[in-house]
Amino acid sequence: QVPLVESGGGLVQAGGSLRLSCTASGRTFSTYAMGWFRQPPGKEREFVAVISRSSSSTYYADSVKGRFTISRDNAKNTVDLQMNSLTPEDTAVYYCAASRASDTPRYQYEYNYWGQGTQVTVSS
Repeated sequence: QVPLVESGGGLVQAGGSLRLSCTASGRTFSTYAMGWFRQPPGKEREFVAVISRSSSSTYYADSVKGRFTISRDNAKNTVDLQMNSLTPEDTAVYYCAASRASDTPRYQYEYNYWGQGTQVTVSS
């Protein structure tokens, strides 16, 4: 088990920024690729970004590329998502997830553990 807890969500105006953080428990954090997903209201959960175990590789959904940055600190068991230039279309519940897969998994079935999610609301 890898308990994951997200934080940093909230309400922000369009054009603003938020930084989400996800903290994992245990000693095996560095053995997992870490991803962020989101579920907009009334829609399916979708991939946002992923970072490999050693931070050597990252991958982003086209919708957030150039605006969001994923990073991790294996010494602190954290993975962050810096979100800039937010738009109302970014409104969603954001989830972090851990995957045993190598490199940068992008599909939900590749992930083994999930956090409870944090709400991000972007007002126009």
